[in-house]
Amino acid sequence: MTWAGFYLVCFLVGLLLSIFSVLSGSVHIPHAHFGHGGFHAHGHAGGAKGGASPFNFATMMAFLAWFGGAGYLLSVHEASLGLWIILLATACGLLGGSIVFWFLAKVLMKDSGELDPADYDKIGVLGQITNPIRQGGTGELVFVQEGVRQVCGARSDTGDPIAKGTEVVVTRYDKGIAYVRRWDEMEAGASQITQAQDGK
Repeated sequence: MTWAGFYLVCFLVGLLLSIFSVLSGSVHIPHAHFGHGGFHAHGHAGGAKGGASPFNFATMMAFLAWFGGAGYLLSVHEASLGLWIILLATACGLLGGSIVFWFLAKVLMKDSGELDPADYDKIGVLGQITNPIRQGGTGELVFVQEGVRQVCGARSDTGDPIAKGTEVVVTRYDKGIAYVRRWDEMEAGASQITQAQDGK
């Protein structure tokens, strides 16, 4: 195989695998999830602190395509450069991979921070009972967390019934069930504690 053939194979492999990756669904642009190479914009990427790793499937395929394309063009039109073609093709490959990495890190991951488990802790969440809780029974709670409306089963933390439409606070969460107390009761209790502390 000639050098031109080698570069052409590199170019075709890089290009075809990149296209296949997009068409097969391993690249989801809205969520920035690239293949099996370690790039995820959901806070668990291969890079440090949830960032994109420079060595992932997308950047490696970009390097291969640019390396092969530049090498093929140089070997066909400037064969007199000899071994310099390898260096120039490698530089082009690094440039292509860097551009893709920059796009991944700066554009697709621009607003995606690390996931903080505390943001999804249901304890302390304010919600509303949509299906009444009978004494010792289970009802339904609707609440909004991180901008997403969620529904779950709910029980009264004290065992008392809670009517539909009552605002409640989640005091604990266990096995998909939120244990709640009425917001007005908790607010009144907090006010009494504050008044007691001020009276000392």
